[in-house]
Amino acid sequence: MATPMTSPMERRLDAGEFLAPDPYDFSLVLGGPLFQLIRRAHLSGDALELLRRRILVLALVAWLPLLILSAAGGVAWGQSAGLPFLKDIEVHVRFLVALPLLIIAELVVHQRLRPVPRLFLERGLMKETSRARFDVAVASALRLRNSILAETLLLVGVYAIGILVWRKYVALDVPTWYLIPSAEGRRLSAAGWWYVFVSLPLFQFILFRWYLRLIIWMRFLWHVTRCELDLVPTHPDRSGGLAFLSQTVFAFAPLLLAHGALLSGVIAGRIFFGGATLPQFKVELVVLVAAMFLFVLGPLVLFMPQMAAARRRGLRVYGDLAQRYVREFDRKWIGGAAASDEPLIGSADIQSLADLANSFEVVRGMRLVPFTRDAIVQVAVLTLLPVGPLVLTMVPLEELLKRLIKIVL
Repeated sequence: MATPMTSPMERRLDAGEFLAPDPYDFSLVLGGPLFQLIRRAHLSGDALELLRRRILVLALVAWLPLLILSAAGGVAWGQSAGLPFLKDIEVHVRFLVALPLLIIAELVVHQRLRPVPRLFLERGLMKETSRARFDVAVASALRLRNSILAETLLLVGVYAIGILVWRKYVALDVPTWYLIPSAEGRRLSAAGWWYVFVSLPLFQFILFRWYLRLIIWMRFLWHVTRCELDLVPTHPDRSGGLAFLSQTVFAFAPLLLAHGALLSGVIAGRIFFGGATLPQFKVELVVLVAAMFLFVLGPLVLFMPQMAAARRRGLRVYGDLAQRYVREFDRKWIGGAAASDEPLIGSADIQSLADLANSFEVVRGMRLVPFTRDAIVQVAVLTLLPVGPLVLTMVPLEELLKRLIKIVL
């Protein structure tokens, strides 16, 4: 169920007159009930302005009451709790690092992914026979982005499932600022009530809403791959003209950093207050990186069949062309068919032969996916970057610097 909403791209010209929205002005972010609510609360403009205000307000709503309530309850510092609030690295990273990064990601994704659908048309990559199907894919993605039902289900899931999963699998098994011992076991402190029913659901909703957006993006690209694309195997980007899709890695950079920061906060809490060590989390780190590969680069793999077909077609066509050309070249310059007064030195035939060889090499070197190894490395590095400081729990900083100096020198 999707409810159409007025697009912020409709710009008012004068009283009663509007400019029709651009059907290809695609954004994963500018839509949905929460976006409309944030706009009405003056925390965002039509194009995600007021970023600092949005970060400040949401981060303070999630974090500041926890500080105040834990201080009032005597569990903010000292030995009154096994894990006082100010020492809870996980909660500070979650609300003061990961949450702002998720909000920043909205602006970055909006700006970098917005031109992508139009590029398929401007660069002639979409054949006219598939234009109608492409238009349907864009419209369908925007409808799902604006869906009230989707965000309602997310909210229900956060309270019905998210909190239970957190309490059973994520919450620490020691007395903390949010769970304190009692005669019946452990109960929520005043700060714990705000944490469980306000801060945590707010963060989880924003996080899961990103997963919904990623699903919409994957679904849109899947629909695009069902269209008939006009790929050029001799394109210098060695991706048939689709290399611009590789730039989507940079669009999702804040999102990758947010996930890395979130996991690093969890690991830090287990290391400092649970006696764990960093190598114990190898599986979690590998799973996180694999998940980010799936979300960011996985949709681009869907273009492999059409890219492989374009490469095969290019090798066949340019192979036939090269065969005809080299036969004529041999007949003329080796077989003696050239005119007696035509000089070999400076002949354009040799340069044309070299150009043809270069074109054939471009076709042969065409990739089967529209991203490079650099993109793979970037995803891994951005995801694991926030975990880097935890290496110091295994190797002292002084020893680490000595090893780096030995490597460099």
